[in-house]
Amino acid sequence: MPEALIVAHGQPGDPGPQQAAVETLAAEVARHLPKTRVRGATLAMLGALDIAVDAALIYPMFMAEGWFTRSELPRRLRLVGADRAHILPPFGSDPGLPGLCRGLLAQAAQTQAWALKDTHILIAAHGSGRSRAPFEAAQKMARDLAPLRVTCGFVEEAPFLADAARDLPAQAICLPLFATRAEHVTDDLPEALALAGFRGLTLPPVGMAAAVPRMIAETIRAAL
Repeated sequence: MPEALIVAHGQPGDPGPQQAAVETLAAEVARHLPKTRVRGATLAMLGALDIAVDAALIYPMFMAEGWFTRSELPRRLRLVGADRAHILPPFGSDPGLPGLCRGLLAQAAQTQAWALKDTHILIAAHGSGRSRAPFEAAQKMARDLAPLRVTCGFVEEAPFLADAARDLPAQAICLPLFATRAEHVTDDLPEALALAGFRGLTLPPVGMAAAVPRMIAETIRAAL
């Protein structure tokens, strides 16, 4: 039976909840892939990656290519004897993601009786003080959502979230471009939006969307 392993970063200080979350995601993906064994692991949980095998497809639950996907994940796979496992592009580069995000925005606008074309979109993303990859991933999503009006704000680099959200109209939707519901989503994002006086609607992180397991399954199936 083919094997696929969804790998997320996890939460180093408290690895249990994020490990459980990626295992739940893997089980949901597996429902769409009955002939494939799908499991989940985080880099933060000690020993979790030990289940990786050489023949596995690795689906990185990350928003952008970067040090973790290009260096740390391959290194960790080598350490557990799975150095020939095939690493797919990360979640943030999944070809199905722009369409999924547009669908989330359209659905959210409909609940407010807003015309999506007249609604301002705020992409909330991680950013980085070292790598340009997270910034570029958010900018690419903004381009993919054209012709919608989109502003990007970041947790770890300018334009920071509070600055990007300030003075946006009430008819606005914040799209958190995060793979999991970790501290940036539970703490940093609401604090920044409150500081900015953001009056719009804030969606759950895109990685938690109901359509994500099917999208991941389709990508894994195409790579088998």
